[in-house]
Amino acid sequence: MEPMDDEDDKKIFEIDDSEVELDDELPLLPIRNHVLFPGAVAPFDVGREKSVALVEDLEGDEQPVIVIFAQRDPSTDNPGVEDLHPVGVAARVLKALRHSTGNYSLILQGLLRVRMERLSQSEPYLRARVTRMDEPVQDDVESEALAMSLRDTAKQVIQLMPELPREAGSLIDSINEPGQLADLVAANLEAPVDEKAALLESLDVKDRIRKVLRLLARQLEVLKMRERINSQIKEEMGKNQREYVLRQQLKAIKEELGEEDGDQGDLDVLDERLAKADLTKEAESVCRKQLKRLRSMQVGSAEYTVVRTYIDWILDIPWKKATTDMMDIAEVRKVLDEDHSGLEKVKKRIVEFLAVRKLKQDKKGPILCLVGPPGVGKTSLGRSVARALGRKFVRNSLGGVHDEAAIRGHRRTYVGALPGQIIQGMKKSGTINPVFMLDEIDKIGHDFRGDPAAALLEVLDPEQNDTFSDHYLEVPYDLSRVMFIATANVLDTIPAPLRDRMEIIEIPGYTRREKAAIARDHLVPKQLEDHGLDGDTLKITDQAIDIIIDSYTKEAGVRNLERQVAAAIRGIAVKVAEGDRGPFEIDTGDDLRPSLGPPRFQSDIAERMDEPGIATGLAWTSVGGEILFIEATRMKGKGKLQLTGQLGEVMKESAQAALSYVRTHASELHVAEDFLENTDIHIHIPTGGVPKDGPSAGVTMMTALVSLLTGIRVRHDVAMTGEITLRGKVLAVGGVKEKVLAAHRAGITRVILPERTVADLDEVPQEVRDELEFIPVTKMEEVLLSALEKPSKLDFATGQGKPKGKGGGQPKAVEETPSPSG
Repeated sequence: MEPMDDEDDKKIFEIDDSEVELDDELPLLPIRNHVLFPGAVAPFDVGREKSVALVEDLEGDEQPVIVIFAQRDPSTDNPGVEDLHPVGVAARVLKALRHSTGNYSLILQGLLRVRMERLSQSEPYLRARVTRMDEPVQDDVESEALAMSLRDTAKQVIQLMPELPREAGSLIDSINEPGQLADLVAANLEAPVDEKAALLESLDVKDRIRKVLRLLARQLEVLKMRERINSQIKEEMGKNQREYVLRQQLKAIKEELGEEDGDQGDLDVLDERLAKADLTKEAESVCRKQLKRLRSMQVGSAEYTVVRTYIDWILDIPWKKATTDMMDIAEVRKVLDEDHSGLEKVKKRIVEFLAVRKLKQDKKGPILCLVGPPGVGKTSLGRSVARALGRKFVRNSLGGVHDEAAIRGHRRTYVGALPGQIIQGMKKSGTINPVFMLDEIDKIGHDFRGDPAAALLEVLDPEQNDTFSDHYLEVPYDLSRVMFIATANVLDTIPAPLRDRMEIIEIPGYTRREKAAIARDHLVPKQLEDHGLDGDTLKITDQAIDIIIDSYTKEAGVRNLERQVAAAIRGIAVKVAEGDRGPFEIDTGDDLRPSLGPPRFQSDIAERMDEPGIATGLAWTSVGGEILFIEATRMKGKGKLQLTGQLGEVMKESAQAALSYVRTHASELHVAEDFLENTDIHIHIPTGGVPKDGPSAGVTMMTALVSLLTGIRVRHDVAMTGEITLRGKVLAVGGVKEKVLAAHRAGITRVILPERTVADLDEVPQEVRDELEFIPVTKMEEVLLSALEKPSKLDFATGQGKPKGKGGGQPKAVEETPSPSG
């Protein structure tokens, strides 16, 4: 609202418009950036040629009446009808004052609303024919309630505007007519001309009051916000001034007492730390510059804390301090073997690094990525490597990290900024050459805040990480001496540029013998110690460990095996706690049953394979290999192939290819060539809740179909993998190592695989190769001859399987006699 212009406003707003007489045609004065309301008095400057002519023509008349219309566009100098709002007011000229420039100042009093019909004259000034707009009388409860609400809100606004005169509140209380009250408030509102013109056009009193209330409520919120902001500023300024005065007084008191200034002493300590710290030249230069700035700052300021924290970080991070590597290769091998059984590839790589480091002292640290299923010891291996080399160990989990600042840190302009996790890990280690483990690197996310995987490109690049730049430090930091070890379950989710910077070492699942050795040498002693027992009180035999591995676990790693061992030991711990001192021995399944319950896993291969149409395949998963049962059945129908088990598109296409091959070679398989005319084929892969895809189940699907249609069962001790073509060729597939280990765990003794993958068997442990028979194949006929119980019933002219024999020896002939189950 704006200040009232006259003390007689009370009388002005009590005009009885019923007594005002108007001519049909009146002089028209267009006004800019303002709207005059009935009852309001306002000054106007008149300077345009036509407006001056209008005022001069009124000279001599006593309080003449003219009409006032607001312009839509204030930049229009010569407005027409379309340039003016349709509703204006008839106004009385109370006073006219001529200036030396020839312009006039008018004081006008609004009388009543009028609507323009047309312009009757445009020269020398505007005249218009207008129609009087009488306001309907509304004297009901709702109007009074609206007027009361408007009056209260207006008073609140007046209280928040000290520039308004004290009489403003009394003026509002003195007006009883709702319409006049709405006009008074509207005339003094700070609002755009268009909104005020809309209020002038509103004849309905209730509607007008509601519109005025909305505008007034908006202005009230703005004023309240301004009041809060002013209060906060005053409070903050008062607090800072008070702190400054108190600190100055404290400083004067300390000077009088001859005491040392604590803040100055603190800065001297920083000086001493800087002198003792072995920083790089660039880090030392930055640190001295910031320390100089710190001395000139007020201690209580926010900037002081930011700079002080920054200096502390620079001084706390190791810049040159390093631990001495253990150079005794035999001792390193011993430590690695003590902590982990197996994992020969990783141990070999660590020994190789140490040997090169022994020959070349400035060798940069390797960047390894251990990939394998959960529970095979990837994370614990990093700690073991650090112990073997005599280095500090730092672990940083990247699972779920989706902000680039987690790697590079925040810039110091942000409140609460800190370095990234790389620099924080280096501070924690206290040396410049720790073993730094980046755990779960395959589970990094990314969003609008950046991609952490992209930030790791610099960290894990030996050509760049000697000048790693953290956003917080803004000083190059040398990471080239750090041994980075990343861990992952799968490689697919790691971006290709990041994967290219790391040396990938795949860790397969453990064999049964390796699991038994790990349990005997590591898990059982660890769990006995954790449960407060010792080997004299409780003995777990090798036979019990084998039973736990075979009947209570089914995994590539040993994490669940450790849980089951712990559960067995807890059962004995309860007895010891109850007073039974033993000694105890866990040897048989009956000893395990009270703690572990009945066996959870039993080989059901023989039971599953007791009828035609079922074949065993091999699959690769992110947690190791798995065996896959494929079932086929037939029923009356119209030649439809139905596939279930949540199969992907590639696996569905493999099934179509297998069916096409069978139809093409129906005569050789002793299958009716029109077998599909009145028959539907249904292929199902159990565990339907798990999505499955890939081409490697092609040979298994074809074998299951041939078994179903010929009535010849598939050998229960055979598992197979391979992609097929329409011509019956068997193509190479991946994950052979994991698949073979899965077959070994499941008790399979014969594995059929593509001939091109035979070289991959070199990575399979020798003990597994010794216990399995491998059949390398190139054509589907060879698969059927090696997989079916009675292949002699098929009319394949040539092409027997070429078994490599146990242990990967020379190929031997495949006997066409039934398997033991036949």
